[in-house]
Amino acid sequence: MRFSIIRLHGCLTDFRAESRVYKVMRPRWVQSTATLIIFLASTLNIQPVEAQRNAAATNSRSEAKQVHALKVTLLSTMLVGDTTGLGEWGFSALIEADGRRVLLDTGAHPDTVLQNARDLKINLSDVEEVILTHYHWDHVSGLMTLRKEMMKTNPAALSVVHVARGIFYSRPGQPGEANPMIALKKEYEATGGKFVEHDVAAEIFPGWWLTGPVPRKYPEHNWSSTGKVRTPAGLVEDTIPDDQSLVLNTPKGLVVITGCGHAGIINILTFSREQFPDQPVQAIVGGLHLFPATDEQLNWTADKMKDFKVANLLGAHCTGIEAVYRIRERLGLPRSSAVVGSVGSTFVLGEGIHPGQLAK
Repeated sequence: MRFSIIRLHGCLTDFRAESRVYKVMRPRWVQSTATLIIFLASTLNIQPVEAQRNAAATNSRSEAKQVHALKVTLLSTMLVGDTTGLGEWGFSALIEADGRRVLLDTGAHPDTVLQNARDLKINLSDVEEVILTHYHWDHVSGLMTLRKEMMKTNPAALSVVHVARGIFYSRPGQPGEANPMIALKKEYEATGGKFVEHDVAAEIFPGWWLTGPVPRKYPEHNWSSTGKVRTPAGLVEDTIPDDQSLVLNTPKGLVVITGCGHAGIINILTFSREQFPDQPVQAIVGGLHLFPATDEQLNWTADKMKDFKVANLLGAHCTGIEAVYRIRERLGLPRSSAVVGSVGSTFVLGEGIHPGQLAK
């Protein structure tokens, strides 16, 4: 019954548009029928289809399952916190939650993450899914090395990669294509691996949410390059439209993991809050691309973070050492809760940040 009335309501909308022109020709029975439909729609509180979809999406997020056990380990970043591991300009993190293990980003050099995992005695052969936060080389370069090495033990290892819409867009440059993901896609799929492309926020596992492309409400301009990207709308400035983050919904609040945060950490937090209203942010882990930010930008970012009740910051990769200290001071966080990330640093739900010796 509801479906039929919604269809009628849609027809009524079309009729109203036409009636402005053909008022004189409108028969009395049509007017009566229209009045009856309006009465039924208002009485039964019928909403347009799109409104129903939005309401359903909101309800599904409010009833979303939560992650209860969580550990995030940094496998690639600039600093090395202990005597093991290799530092690089890149990012990778292993996320372990409720028995599930996923690798987010794969570092800047082909073998850095592989070597660091071995040094840390972390076995990646049972990790079957990967998240790539965006197309930049310092986040994707280890994918093929890891896939080929791990599939020697487990053919399904690293066999599924979650990406956001735009990661395969052409980036024309000198001397040629500047997007490594175009060639990487063909090479990776030849091993039997597959890419899953997200154009909207999606729950990939219970309590695990990918933002997909993040709406840019605030003009944070969190990228350094001046390149171009070829989109369906044409050749435009490359704002890294494929930048995405992982959001884990926990009983203590949201844990947000970013690669570079090119969409802007405040835009990312704002979008996350829309998906999970009233949830505080228990932790932010990863790169925020604030190393070149001015004092004014850092102060604005930190002040905005207060609205989200950020409790922990493990700022790695391109966040910047000074940026971590400035945000820590501005938020009034203790030294143990806002730390410069290093290889081997971890965030454990219920325990907090374990930074490694150098970062303590």
